[in-house]
Amino acid sequence: MRNFTLLALACALTGCSLIPSNPVAGDDKGGGAGKGGGKGGKKGDAAVPVTWAKVSQRDVPIEIQVIGNVEAYATVTVRSQVGGELTKVSINEGDFVKQGDQLFKIDPRQLLAQIAQAEATHQRAIAALGQAQATLAKDIANLQFLKSQASRYDKLVKEGVISREQGEQTQSNANAAEQLVNADKAAIESAKADIGAARAAADNLKVQLTYTDIKANLTGRTGNLMVKQGNLVAPNGADMVAINQVQPIYVTFAIPESQLDNVRKYMAHGKLQVVATPQEDAAASETGYLTFVDNAVDATTGTIKLKGTFQNPKRNLWPGQFVRVVLRLYTAKNATVVPNQAVQTGQEGPYVYVVKEDQSVEARNISTGARVNEDLVVDKGLEAGETVVTDGQLRLAPGMKVQQRDDRKGGKKKAA
Repeated sequence: MRNFTLLALACALTGCSLIPSNPVAGDDKGGGAGKGGGKGGKKGDAAVPVTWAKVSQRDVPIEIQVIGNVEAYATVTVRSQVGGELTKVSINEGDFVKQGDQLFKIDPRQLLAQIAQAEATHQRAIAALGQAQATLAKDIANLQFLKSQASRYDKLVKEGVISREQGEQTQSNANAAEQLVNADKAAIESAKADIGAARAAADNLKVQLTYTDIKANLTGRTGNLMVKQGNLVAPNGADMVAINQVQPIYVTFAIPESQLDNVRKYMAHGKLQVVATPQEDAAASETGYLTFVDNAVDATTGTIKLKGTFQNPKRNLWPGQFVRVVLRLYTAKNATVVPNQAVQTGQEGPYVYVVKEDQSVEARNISTGARVNEDLVVDKGLEAGETVVTDGQLRLAPGMKVQQRDDRKGGKKKAA
């Protein structure tokens, strides 16, 4: 009590006040302090430093970006169709070959001998046909004579000149000759069939002879050689080499099933462009078109498989390679675009802070569209030329003042 009295007396002599030196603005207990000539004011009157950007408007490609896998357009595994010694290998591993190029040569001598034998059999069948035709002609002449004789004998029997037994014997001889003619005709047909069989056997062997020259039946790149020159190969035996067709080539990828309707919708208006870029070389991208949509959604992943076809003129795409795939659905004309980081998510959905002319901020709900690289398409809620906050939103509330943050030490503030 004594100390307080001394303090009060000292203040009275010097003219000082006992009111607290830091009152809360607007507090009646402070005797209205802060309303006078001090620099007090509300704590929130200071502008919050933020980063902002202008809302732009431009043509924006609407795309789906995924990871895909390169597949050969066609793959052929080469096997021998005939057996024998491999006398020549005309390719090296990894060569590019064209359709019709020779790959391997198999010893043809055994087949050549079999063809000669088949040709001889064919000639023998032709000779047998000629012999059967000559026999038929002879037997037809004999049959005509026996029929004429049987007719005369029949008259003599009726006149009683010769016995019935002689007449019947003559008729029996004629009947036997007729059966012999029928047999000759059958022999001719058999000989013709033998000729056809011999010809077919020779032709089959000639076809097999062509298999001794093993040629590429598509244009592509060879893989690992499974057999070497001098080995014996068997018909339809082990694989000799595989050829992958890489021009054109497929890229297979999967998209979420939620995008399927959009893909089908825009496919109806024309071909959809697909860009494939190897992950290790962004400059080696190739452009193709969507050519396949699978007939079912994968229930385990909720995705559907698609394929793009690429001409691959520089062979940048390689079977088995993983690539970044961009499927372009359409191009949005004059789309409203903001940076991704400007968009926040609230209870009522996405929103942005819009900087007004007096540099106060307004929280505005928006409707967003596709994401394009570092930007986001805004379907509704913003106009081109407006300014939105891109950094510092956590310290903002509607109506607060903001200023452009100076990100450079000792530098000037950026203009809005």
